[in-house]
Amino acid sequence: MHSPDKTTPEISSDALIDSLQQIIPLDSVLFEKEDLKPYECDGLSAYRAIPLVVVLPETIEQVKQILTLCHQYRVPVVARGAGTGLSGGALPHEQGVLLSLAKFTNIIDINPKRRIATVQPGVRNLAISQAADQYGLYYAPDPSSQIACTIGGNVAENSGGVHCLKYGLTVHNIQQLKIITIDGELLTISGSGLDSAGYDLLALMTGSEGMLGVIVEVTVKLLPKPERAQVILAAFDDVVKAGEAVGNIIAAGIIPGGLEMMDKLAIRAAEDFVHAGYPLQAEAILLCELDGTNEEVSQHILKVREVLKQSGASEVRTARDEAERQVLWQGRKAAFPAVGRLSPDYYCMDGTIPRKQLPQVLKAMADLSAEYELPVANVFHAGDGNLHPLILYDANIPGELERTEEFGGKILELCVEVGGTITGEHGVGMEKINQMCVQFNSLELQQFHAVKAAFDPDGLLNPGKAVPSLHRCAEFGAMHVHKGELPFPELERF
Repeated sequence: MHSPDKTTPEISSDALIDSLQQIIPLDSVLFEKEDLKPYECDGLSAYRAIPLVVVLPETIEQVKQILTLCHQYRVPVVARGAGTGLSGGALPHEQGVLLSLAKFTNIIDINPKRRIATVQPGVRNLAISQAADQYGLYYAPDPSSQIACTIGGNVAENSGGVHCLKYGLTVHNIQQLKIITIDGELLTISGSGLDSAGYDLLALMTGSEGMLGVIVEVTVKLLPKPERAQVILAAFDDVVKAGEAVGNIIAAGIIPGGLEMMDKLAIRAAEDFVHAGYPLQAEAILLCELDGTNEEVSQHILKVREVLKQSGASEVRTARDEAERQVLWQGRKAAFPAVGRLSPDYYCMDGTIPRKQLPQVLKAMADLSAEYELPVANVFHAGDGNLHPLILYDANIPGELERTEEFGGKILELCVEVGGTITGEHGVGMEKINQMCVQFNSLELQQFHAVKAAFDPDGLLNPGKAVPSLHRCAEFGAMHVHKGELPFPELERF
């Protein structure tokens, strides 16, 4: 259990389990090892831990009582959605409670006139659009895992998706949250109107990775389905040319609904998996979706085709109908599982860079790939500079996971070096916590800790994630010095 101070009453593991069983049904409190094992990691399986106990409440009142109990006895709590996250953000605490929101699956209300939907956190991302479809509406953020990921997890990680270039991330598409603090208080963050007075706590909560409160209700914004949506596929014989074409499209004054990029390794994996009709000889492809009115889409397609050809595309073709559009996107959204067929393991990175730096970063990543002797399949939300390099490796080979993690860290540090950031939508979790020391200096990290303390002074919610201690950053800086590397002056401040 958490080490108590002199004023903290102690509670044994058995007593904690007994107390939890007084709050929720017996079969919703899991404590046998075989029942806990499925919760040992999220989508980043390189990090694993067995929680002390897993609870699956069904009501807000039950969540309040669970958090109040944990607060009373200073027991760590990690909230979990569908477990599709890729940064170790839902990694359990071995002496804590894993709080699953899997039973919070109700769509509470859809208001087509106000274009909002109020849902519980366990509702799947795709289910919102499916429910709103009868009103001609949909929910815009569409992560590749949207068939499985939940809206509560999307808020916690500020998820994006292939259409985030034009329509924004989760933070731009939600209107109100209800959260429960560690001491059991139910708070309503923001309001049901178009704007709210005071501090922007809605933005603060979005992307807070379960460190400030437990989300129990989300009000999302819905958009009218466009009159027409059409995809252009462009093939390139050079990855750098494809990267330059991304900037050229935006420079032409066109903001596509989606603008995605895949390199040769990802193309071949996705084509073998989905049979989307991707050109296997290409070094890279761009998928550019234009949406809006019929007239607007027709004009933009002509312009984008011209830009792509001028940018050196070897092939440009337009989806002939809705079925072909869906298949082209299906290949892109299946890229992650498809790449999993190429190697025993892969490590999915997530960093964001200025669009103009894309050609430079692509070349630098190729150099790093050769240096570490590890192949990389690249899948990008290219329009907003969000990179998802997939490093292929075999965890069964001694030392290869460690080499892969070091390679991944270099990619993230490269993103910071060119003016970007270490995450675009996957969160920091456990995976990127060292690179937080590169991106932020000690004073900035102290402010993050101050915000955490304002909501959770005892540090019980998702402890040890996202924001590193200054001591950890000092150790990370010392390690760089030992290796003869100190590329970032930020590390000198710790």
